[in-house]
Amino acid sequence: MLSRAEVPRGLSRDEQIYRDILEAVVEHRLAPGARLPEDSLSDVFGVSRTVIRKVLQRLALEKLVLIRPNRGAQVAQPSAKEAQDVFAARILIEPAMMADVCRRVTDTQLDQLQQVVDEERLAQQTGRQSDAISLSARFHVQLLAIAGNEVITEQVAQLTTRSSLIIAVYGSRNSVGYECGGHGELIGLLRLGDDKGASAWMHRHLSQILESLEFDLGAPGTPDFHTIFQRK
Repeated sequence: MLSRAEVPRGLSRDEQIYRDILEAVVEHRLAPGARLPEDSLSDVFGVSRTVIRKVLQRLALEKLVLIRPNRGAQVAQPSAKEAQDVFAARILIEPAMMADVCRRVTDTQLDQLQQVVDEERLAQQTGRQSDAISLSARFHVQLLAIAGNEVITEQVAQLTTRSSLIIAVYGSRNSVGYECGGHGELIGLLRLGDDKGASAWMHRHLSQILESLEFDLGAPGTPDFHTIFQRK
């Protein structure tokens, strides 16, 4: 979810539009609840409504866009209560699992986690915020899988998917940046076998992400797409 890789040559038109809309949501140029009329987007991007509908349906499958019969599409608008509930669940689960992770983790697994961290850092540095969100979610799921509890891993995967949407809509660069704790710090604690330190780090990390969310991002409506999607 929310993955946006480097733009390859020969990128299809609908893929480019998908990435443009995704980026506009993550960068808060499209506010939560903003209406996404097919005709307006068709005019801005110079494509048919069929192409726009395909893009919006893809975003809807990723829960980033909500499509209602006879009401059209709009940017998803998770509630503050939902965000708090999702992160409260993660705070209950993930710190508690660090002892098992610390006991079972291998050097190879730590190296694999470090590779995800390096990719996440590069995404942050190059302004690919949606990639950074996706890589952050991957890190947490891959980390929790080490504990060996498939049921908890599945729950965490579902929670991180919902968290990714919440961060995309309400987060800032700080939400996946080092102001909320770089994942490399956790890897260092795991290499030392410091399970208590890892648990405390995870609790602080998730709490800071929740605190970084900005729920007052402007009133929903139909935005000025010509301004938002100015062609370079």
